[in-house]
Amino acid sequence: MHYKDYYATLDLPRDASLDQIKKAYRKLARQTHPDVSKAADAEARFKEAAEAYATLKDPEKRAAYDALGRPKPGEEFAPPPQWRHEHAADAASFDDLDLADLLAALGRSHRGAAHGPVATPGRDYENTVSLQLEDAHRGTTLNLDLADAGGTRTLEVTIPPGTREGQKLRLRGKGGKGRHGGPDGDIYLHITLAPHALFRADHHDLYFDLALTPWEATLGAEIEVPTLDGPVLLTVPAGTRAGRKLRLRGRGLAQGKGGHGDLYALVHIDVAATPSEQERALYLELSRISHFNPRPHAPKETP
Repeated sequence: MHYKDYYATLDLPRDASLDQIKKAYRKLARQTHPDVSKAADAEARFKEAAEAYATLKDPEKRAAYDALGRPKPGEEFAPPPQWRHEHAADAASFDDLDLADLLAALGRSHRGAAHGPVATPGRDYENTVSLQLEDAHRGTTLNLDLADAGGTRTLEVTIPPGTREGQKLRLRGKGGKGRHGGPDGDIYLHITLAPHALFRADHHDLYFDLALTPWEATLGAEIEVPTLDGPVLLTVPAGTRAGRKLRLRGRGLAQGKGGHGDLYALVHIDVAATPSEQERALYLELSRISHFNPRPHAPKETP
């Protein structure tokens, strides 16, 4: 298992009093609570602070923790031999626990030794899953290979329609096995969306680039454009300028409660790199008769 420096987590000296531990935890919990802090690591830091506090506020757990010495944070270590001797009921599964689970099990062992083994919940596991936009939109079934203390296993996972970037899906009871009647742990899947050839996702809205010809932008047009559910007609208003966003309501990603986001076409004007002689003649004629000037404050050209 890996060592965690609980004193460093709470920014405390190793001889800190219980009152100092409580004050440090309350301060850090207020700063990192997910409902208050917008930092990306707020939830993880909040959980780390709670884990450190749960150990250091308990005299028995703190004594057992201090007995480990001072390995480097993140360094692998094994429980001291006397722990396996004193806590034989838990010894067989020490290697399946992390530091917090181990200290919790030891605390329960001290208090409940007269009543036999204490129920211990199974470990929770986390995994990251990358989805195609189409699968996030319509839902899909995945076979995930997961490695845990029991080895590698394949788990069939149903991804519901409307799953979005950054969402965390909980697979209840699919984590590590509980001991002595304790509940099995959970698996948490962190969702990411793979880059798409056409669309860019922003929550449940989608964006794509739409190239228009000068005459389509000037006169207006009906153009067939792609969506995740097949092509649809988009009405381009006359006088559409480059940079405008044209919205197709309800054509974005599915939402979990049955709705849909919107699809936005980001307009830019394109021209032929090598116009024909006839096209060139028409553009020259247009330049002579048009009074349109997109640069009214630019200095006039002298003949």
